Amino acid sequence: MYLIGLTGGIASGKTVVARRLAEHGAVHVDADVLARQVVEPGTPGLAAIAERFGPSVVAPDGSLDRAALGAIIFADPEARVALNAITHPAIKELSQRLFAQAASRDPNAVVVYDVPLLVEASRDKDYHAFDLIVVVNASTETRTRRLVELRGLSREEAVHRLNSQSTDTERLAIADVVIDSNGTLEETLQQADALWESLPHPAN
Repeated sequence: MYLIGLTGGIASGKTVVARRLAEHGAVHVDADVLARQVVEPGTPGLAAIAERFGPSVVAPDGSLDRAALGAIIFADPEARVALNAITHPAIKELSQRLFAQAASRDPNAVVVYDVPLLVEASRDKDYHAFDLIVVVNASTETRTRRLVELRGLSREEAVHRLNSQSTDTERLAIADVVIDSNGTLEETLQQADALWESLPHPAN
């Protein structure tokens, strides 16, 4: 198995690159999907979040009220750290299980772990040992514009989201490969294609 850690700031184009690699045959594991699974109703993760942040973050149907939680964590760095301390270990365990399943199906599989908070998570010395770390990078202005135009956020909300994540400098510092997504979609896809061609163990 060849394990790629794929990261990038919000609205960087990371999902576009992940999907392209999956089209080539990579196994795509999305940390955002896992993050939702570990806080589903009845999970220890949701119980721990409710205990830490109060009943207001649980919706009437028993699910996590993401808007209520988001309002807390995007405005308070300490709250964000507390949330990560609850969710990251559970996400790590689930992702390792999925990697093992992919490797058992195909020992030569290329697995792309699509993880927005790779910089934060990689501070854990026991985090996944990646064969390659790929950072999808776009300027702050480009990402702000995308959040406003494509996701309907106000400029203030967009800036809040960007500031809640690692800096470009921190992400680029851990990169083995950088994909520049400031240009057109086609230019970003071409870089993803070139990355795939460069891999030493392409999927069968």
